[in-house]
This record gives sequence, structure tokens and C-alpha cells, in this order.
Amino acid sequence: MADLERVRIWADALIRLHLDPSWSFGFDNAKKRAGLCNFTDRKLTVSRYLAARYDDDEIHQILLHEVAHALAGPRAGHGPKWRNLANSLGYEGKRTHDGEIADELAPWVGVCPAGHAHYRYRQPTRPLACGLCGRSFNRAHLITWTRREITAAVRRRAAASAGL
Repeated sequence: MADLERVRIWADALIRLHLDPSWSFGFDNAKKRAGLCNFTDRKLTVSRYLAARYDDDEIHQILLHEVAHALAGPRAGHGPKWRNLANSLGYEGKRTHDGEIADELAPWVGVCPAGHAHYRYRQPTRPLACGLCGRSFNRAHLITWTRREITAAVRRRAAASAGL
């Protein structure tokens, strides 16, 4: 688990080293993505929920990923310009965030016939089949969704486990 204050120090140092002073860093409440480069606000953010679940090396890679986006510009995406800048910063090019979410806060919980659990923050609007059971849509792998109440106590526990 990464210490959030240490993450802030690293991010501020990377911004000072590679970007102009108009850029800033902050934590956000994202539960499905690890980092974000906001060109409009000139701000890099990292999910406080996911940062608390990753180790220091993974967080450093997320920060390098976002700094590379800031350097490459809003139209670069993950193309060659971004990739070259990211590599020059020391980004290893691995996916740090591979679908892990703060699932204890997801109000929609789905289960397929094989018992695989799925989590959503918005109510599913169409039938979904389990991607772990088959690569294409198959009604035999249909997910059954249930809404659960996310109480203030659950939110406090999630924040406490994330070190917030």
C-alpha cells in the first residue's frame, strides 16, 4: 500500500522536473481508473482508492504514465509520441491497473451461473454475459444483478482501508 502523502511528494517532484509550474497534482475519487491527465485544468490526478491498494513501484509507474500524457499533449493518446516520451521517463509500459476497482463501494453486484462476481457503479441497462466464461455474448453466461445499499459506515470502512 502506497502512503498517499508520499505519492503527493513524488507527483510534485515529477511535475517540477518535467512540466511547467502551471501543472498541479491531486487525488480523485475514481474507482475504476488509476490516473488521469486533465489538460483543461492542467492537473494530474490519481485515484485515492486505488493508490492505497498499490505498492510504491506501481504508483510511480502511474505517475510516469500521466506525466508522459502531459508532455505529449492532448491529441497524442497512447501513440508513438506518447510512448517515446513515456519510455524516456522510465515508464515500463506495463498495465498497472487491470480492472481492479474499489468493489466494496459498487452498488451493483452481478453473479454469473459459474459464480464469478462483477461490480458496477451504474445500473446495467442491457443484459451482460460473463467475459470470464466466454469471449462473446452467450445467454448461458448471463449475469444476474442485485443492488446493494452502500451505507455511510461502508464508505468509512473503505476510506479507512485505503488509508484516507
